[in-house]
Order: sequence, then C-alpha cells, then structure tokens
Amino acid sequence: MTGTTGNQAAEIPGDAQIAAWLRRFADLLEQQDEDGFRIRAYRTAANEIDRLERPLAEHYRQGGLDGLIRLPGIGRGIAAAIAEMLTTGGWRQLDRLEGELTPERLFATIPGVGPVLAERLADTLDADTLPELETALRQGRVAGVGPRRRAAILAALDQRLSRIPRASLPRTEGDEPPVSLLLKADALYRRRAAAGELRQIAPRRFNPTGAAWLPILHTRIDDWHLTALYSNTARAHELGRTDDWVVLFHHRGDGPERQSTVVTETRGPLAGRRVVRGREAECLASAEAAGAVAAD
Repeated sequence: MTGTTGNQAAEIPGDAQIAAWLRRFADLLEQQDEDGFRIRAYRTAANEIDRLERPLAEHYRQGGLDGLIRLPGIGRGIAAAIAEMLTTGGWRQLDRLEGELTPERLFATIPGVGPVLAERLADTLDADTLPELETALRQGRVAGVGPRRRAAILAALDQRLSRIPRASLPRTEGDEPPVSLLLKADALYRRRAAAGELRQIAPRRFNPTGAAWLPILHTRIDDWHLTALYSNTARAHELGRTDDWVVLFHHRGDGPERQSTVVTETRGPLAGRRVVRGREAECLASAEAAGAVAAD
C-alpha cells in the first residue's frame, strides 16, 4: 500500500478505507518498535469502525469532532485523524511513516495548485505543512504567483485548515513537552541512528533510488509518545543539515500531535549546543540552571 495523499485532491474515503489505514498505521508502528498500547488503540478503533451502523462521515457531519469521540474505541487523537481523512482524503501521519509525505504532494491537494506550482512552492518557500505554507504566502511573494492567485490559494488554505481539527486546535499549557524531554529524545535518536540500531524508511523526496536510508525512532518518555526522524526538507538538504536537524512528533494520551525541531545552535551563548527551535529562551534557562552556560 502506498501513502494516502495523491497529486490531486483526494477522494474522501469510506469507512472500510479508514479502518484499513488505521490498521496499516498500527502495523507500521509495530514494525518500527512502537509500544503496544498505541498499536492496540488503532486496531481497536478499526475494529469498532467495522461495527458501525452509520458511516463515520455522518457522525462527523452531525456532531463534528465530538461526534467521533463519542464512538466506542475512538479517543481525541484518533478522532482528529479520522476528521483529517474525511476532510482532506488523506492522513499525513500514515504518509510520514511510509516515507510518502512530501510538501509537493501535500500542496497539490489545495484547489488551484497543480503539480508544477506545488513543486515551485516547495522549492522556494521554507514550508513543509499547510500552516507553514499559509504563513509563508502571507509574509511574501512567490515568483510566478500573482496577487489574485495568491489570494485564491490563501482562501482555499483558510477553508482547508478551518476544517481540520488537528491543525486548528489551540495550544494550551501541557500541549508541549518540556525542552529537557525533547532534548533527551533528540539525543537518544541521534545516538541510536549513529549506531545503526534503528529501522530505516525510504522517503519519497530527495531519494531517486528509493533507498531506505532515513532512520525512524518511536519512543515513550514519561507519558509522551514521540516519533523522531532527521529532517528531509529542501532547506535541510540545501544547508547540509540532514544529519543535524531532528524533527520530533509528539503527543500525550489522546491529545493532538504536535511537532518540534531540534538543531545545533550556531551562535550566541548556546552555540554548539542542541536547542529546540522556537524555544531557545527555555533552552538557555535550562542550560543556565544546570550550570552548562554562564548566566548574564
């Protein structure tokens, strides 16, 4: 089975397809040494979907995300995944584990964005997700995209993002792991990747031979589930940081999945140290508290 996202707007899946994707996801987690609790959760949800008398789309249409959560065996995180499938025709988490997810494929699902423009957006903007694409388009121009087309793309993005609960859930206290936990996961991933201890997937992007070269780690630290991979973005390749930038996907319980990136800082008091991008101040405070760097 290949990934869920095609080069054009995908057909909305039925219940049998959604259950199959959940089972495929569980199988991949098992192959990649994820813990058993999460694997069982996805398989249980798939089994419960098989028993439904009314289709998932109807439950979602009538009750939104809460309508899915009320179903047996479906928690908040899996409900958000199902909502993503029902509103976009794909599931980014599954595509990621299969190495199928690329910005080009994702951007091409936006109405008005064909394969050529999708490739241009991926090559010229520092964006790999729909929210990042929206931000980049609002902040600057894109060669070959006039004001009217840019406005149309932004309108389509706004409509798409407003329908995806996972993307629109506000960040609240407790959504993000402490930087110490993220840095611990980063160190574990890089150590095991260097030792050749991790399974490797074959990313679709920047991989013309189809080789399985990208190490992937599933781990649980405290009550956080984390998936770690080296960054396979155009920017990481351009700067030669594919063996430095680590992308961490994390969630707790049945909460939404979030994403963090850990890099080696190149300047300032944390130069040469691993930091969580966007949370440098917390990393500095943590390092100062540990006596690793001198406080001002």
